[in-house]
Amino acid sequence: MALRNITFSADNDLIDRARLLAQSERTTLNDVFREWLTQYTASRSGAARFDAWMRRMKPLRAGRRFTRDEMNER
Repeated sequence: MALRNITFSADNDLIDRARLLAQSERTTLNDVFREWLTQYTASRSGAARFDAWMRRMKPLRAGRRFTRDEMNER
């Protein structure tokens, strides 16, 4: 896996507190950021896939509504 360096700006106190928190969790700020980036991109791609699926399903209009009993049948 090739890694690229990026630069962010944040308040010094915030960075210091984040580093201390990461250290208390026996990890690094870089590792925490990589984990966050993975989760952030996964949630976005999942939402985008769901939105695309909903757009594809929109033309499918089921004319009949099911009763509560029909929906609960097994």
